[in-house]
Amino acid sequence: MAKQTVLVSGGAGYIGTHTAVELLATGYDVVIIDNLSNSETAAVEGVRRISGVNVPFEQVDTCDEQALRKVFERYGFDSVIHFAAFKAVGESVHEPLKYYRNNLTSFMNICALMHEFGRPNILFSSSATVYGDADTLPVTEQTPRKPATSPYGNTKQMAEDILRDCCAAYDGMYGVALRYFNPIGAHPSALIGELPRGVPQNLVPYITQTAAGIRECLSIFGNDYPTPDGTCLRDYIDIVDLAKAHVATISRMTQGRMKQRYEIFNIGTGRPVSVLELVHGFEKANGLKLNYRIVGRRAGDVPAVWADTRLANEELGWRAERPLEETLRAAWAWEKHLRKIQ
Repeated sequence: MAKQTVLVSGGAGYIGTHTAVELLATGYDVVIIDNLSNSETAAVEGVRRISGVNVPFEQVDTCDEQALRKVFERYGFDSVIHFAAFKAVGESVHEPLKYYRNNLTSFMNICALMHEFGRPNILFSSSATVYGDADTLPVTEQTPRKPATSPYGNTKQMAEDILRDCCAAYDGMYGVALRYFNPIGAHPSALIGELPRGVPQNLVPYITQTAAGIRECLSIFGNDYPTPDGTCLRDYIDIVDLAKAHVATISRMTQGRMKQRYEIFNIGTGRPVSVLELVHGFEKANGLKLNYRIVGRRAGDVPAVWADTRLANEELGWRAERPLEETLRAAWAWEKHLRKIQ
């Protein structure tokens, strides 16, 4: 069988780069597109160094339908993994139109061109955000979606609905939404990892920047939640494990193993870890002490959410494998690589 090519939109970002590496390692050809609004070309170079493949890269904004069309005309891919989106929850609350315009226009452009060019497989990067503050835990794929607490979360719900409706309407179109939980860590090579601009919005980059002395102190938002140690419970999944879930999903799609034209899978570890547990785990894994303080709760944080991963385990033949300690060591190795710390 001829080699399959996968278009990775937003492929210079955190999850995109790691997914590209795993696709290449499994024998797929990859084309990366990204507008570099929140990423660097150095990340694509990292993918090339790890894989030993001179991966094609096009600086394209998926909101630009004409530029995107040229990519479809130039490359013969049957599958696309769509990561490209704005993702800062807080910013989305203050600038909703920016998020609706970017995240939905870009995805509708992808869907429209996939339909026009007869390219069948769309894997959408969704999020556990769609579950909100779930009534029962862990969440399964049948757990009802709650009204989104931010425009960012709403764009994930709306894009899922757009994909579902396109798959129902257009013969030959297949879609999967992967709802993932909290990706953390970095590639073991320390050549790619999470690269936040400005103040990190996610916990682990804030931890590593505090350890590196870039941030003075880590704030833990609330220790009075109804959880074992009072801090929020989350499902932290290693970025390489998450990337491999995308490869397993693309394989399911390209090999004709989907049971329905539109499918949804939770991608997590199935094991809740508290914020304080993660902080202490980082200290232990790397032999460091972190400067942190407990502050008041942050608006919009749900007390606990973690995944029931049985459907993904059974249907995709995938499961999260990397121990948390290794993940936290890799996160620190990446931060040291960035800051040139010995």
